[in-house]
Amino acid sequence: MSDTLQAVREQASDLARGVRSRAWLPDAAVVAAFLLIYLVSGAGWGGPGSILYSLLQIVPLFWRRRHPMRVAVVAAVGCLLQLVLSDGPMPTNIAVLVVVYSAAAFGSRRTARTVLAMALAGAVLGALRWSFYFGLGSYLSIVAVQSLFMACFVGVAWALGDVMRRRREVVLRLQEQNRALARDQAQRSRLAAQDERASIAREMHDVVAHSLAVVVVQADGGLYAARQALAKEPGMAADRAALERAAGTLETLAETARTSLADTRRLVGVLRDTGSGAEYAPLEGVGHLDDLVERVRGSGVDVEAHVRGEVADLPRDVDLAAYRVVQEALTNAMKHAGPGASVDVDLLRTPEVLLVRVTDDGDGAAQDEHDGEGNGLIGMRERVEVLGGSVSAGPRTRRGWEVVATLPVARTAASDAGAASDAGAASVGASASPADPGQPLDASGDREPAARHTSGGTR
Repeated sequence: MSDTLQAVREQASDLARGVRSRAWLPDAAVVAAFLLIYLVSGAGWGGPGSILYSLLQIVPLFWRRRHPMRVAVVAAVGCLLQLVLSDGPMPTNIAVLVVVYSAAAFGSRRTARTVLAMALAGAVLGALRWSFYFGLGSYLSIVAVQSLFMACFVGVAWALGDVMRRRREVVLRLQEQNRALARDQAQRSRLAAQDERASIAREMHDVVAHSLAVVVVQADGGLYAARQALAKEPGMAADRAALERAAGTLETLAETARTSLADTRRLVGVLRDTGSGAEYAPLEGVGHLDDLVERVRGSGVDVEAHVRGEVADLPRDVDLAAYRVVQEALTNAMKHAGPGASVDVDLLRTPEVLLVRVTDDGDGAAQDEHDGEGNGLIGMRERVEVLGGSVSAGPRTRRGWEVVATLPVARTAASDAGAASDAGAASVGASASPADPGQPLDASGDREPAARHTSGGTR
């Protein structure tokens, strides 16, 4: 039974869609119905005049949706001819109500009001023409009753048409709003996808760039140690210390490559399996800073790290951004600081901001020629600025390179996020300056570069 009802509903829906796709079909059905009424009622045998004004009232209904005003004018001409040639109403006069309805439903407001006035005037003229005269008083009473009777029908037809017009306008507005919402949703989805791609690109850069920098440095060291061992004269004992350095370098290379490969596989897996719903969540943070420093230290770079303040309760985004800033700065130091350089990493947590400062005393910043096409500092600045912080990077006053990042931190879990961000931004100059009278961040006494922001492509 339910299958039969479902089939009937589907057929009815298909029929309704077919009728809506052919707008002329309902109008043709209305004209045919009125012509049938005209013939069945016997009014069609009233003579040429009767046929003429009846057709003038009925046939134009075929164009009632597209040209409601013109149809009303033609129907009004037919009604005037009827007033002249006939002494009574006819069944075809019901077509006037359809004309009034169509003008209100499909015409402009001006057209609807004009046709309503024409129809009300026609009702009064019809009452005057078709009322019997039994004295002036009774005649006026009959005219008033007939006029009111016909005006009520005209008013109802006009009101129904106006309601349909308003309903259609509401439906059109809702459809336009739905289209606008769909466009907005699509745009939001595109922006979210772009943000996600940018985030994954930054993660990929940080993972690959840092690991490859360690690999390059270790490979150079292993190659140097192996060549020292091979440089011994034939027959002499091998340089065991050099061979041990080479073996240790190879172990570091293998471990770094495995870690980088695992991180890269996780990133690529998220990009490839779009239907799994998996999301990439980086695992690193300030808590892994010691491991990062040890890896860089194992590459032959002298690194010292100092963390002051409580960093265990940092927000996840701030924690990851601080780690990535240190990682990128150490990667740049390994690549560009030059031989014999030492690096200082200093993290200071205050109630309002987290200050990250990485400095080196190498000569590479003044000697290297860079192509300006790197993405490290660009990604670093994007990470920090999206959290409301700031980054400055550039050469130090004496020698070396310096990267300083300030990240706003909420004071308490119950504090307002916007107020905390504004307070953190306002307190950067007071609590994050390396020249604070408190404990200095850099033993060399160098001051933070004033408003020195790079484009992100120099190191």
